[in-house]
Amino acid sequence: MEIIRSVKEMQNKMKELASQETIGFVPTMGYFHEGHLALMTEAVSENSIAITSIFVNPLQFGPNEDFDKYPRDEKRDLRLAEETGIDIVFAPEQKDMYPVEMTVAMSMTNRVDTLCGRSRPGHFDGVGTVLTKLFNIISPDRVYFGLKDAQQVAIVDALIEDLNFPVELIALPTVREPDGLAKSSRNVNLKTKERKEAVWLSRALETGRQMAVDGQQNPAIIVKEVTDLIKNHTSGTTDYVELLSYPNLEPVHSIDQQVILAVAVKFSGARLIDNLIFDADGNLIRRLR
Repeated sequence: MEIIRSVKEMQNKMKELASQETIGFVPTMGYFHEGHLALMTEAVSENSIAITSIFVNPLQFGPNEDFDKYPRDEKRDLRLAEETGIDIVFAPEQKDMYPVEMTVAMSMTNRVDTLCGRSRPGHFDGVGTVLTKLFNIISPDRVYFGLKDAQQVAIVDALIEDLNFPVELIALPTVREPDGLAKSSRNVNLKTKERKEAVWLSRALETGRQMAVDGQQNPAIIVKEVTDLIKNHTSGTTDYVELLSYPNLEPVHSIDQQVILAVAVKFSGARLIDNLIFDADGNLIRRLR
């Protein structure tokens, strides 16, 4: 496994690899868990060359979000990446990715004013900016994301479409703990009691999906049931429970299309998100490509 830290060196490496059949890319901010590793394993299995990046992007942190406290463990990350079979890890320094204040400012206008985007203004502008830079540096054929952060997947889908990136977006299922909790780098910050309660995010979502399977077509009724379950079984503060079209993330009046049922709950040590994507009959969508 090769570790590259310079943007210029990475660009030169990609020129060397231009003859490869396919290049798969997994962008990350590091501190790997099973979800990241599942994406890497898939990228390795589907491509001639598999690349991951480790870069904690300052542009996607708001004024009340502590960039310096984001968990980091590069030594462990590199070991885990190598175990998946990843060929190259791109781990640039901030001063190399953003050597000067940017002249071009990206602004994501759709799919951002809902779910996590509502409480994190500018977050997805930062996501769009760093992904545009990474796509230009690496020129991948396929890019891999997890559906746990489904709004991010929807934003990447729009970014690729709007800017004509020749990249195939592949979104893989959320990787979960045995009790159903979505894997997250932030789970380590939960207190013991909160960790036990957090399983109710996935349980509430599954209850909502089952309501659609049983014929409930009214989004408001499903949202209320999910909200009540989380409120009654956790000490966290519910940030949102929403049911929207997917990937356009627009309000729906009836479940007659592919939708996302998503939640965000703030505990004392971590803000957790989770979601399920399903069709009009309630059938779970496990992979997008």
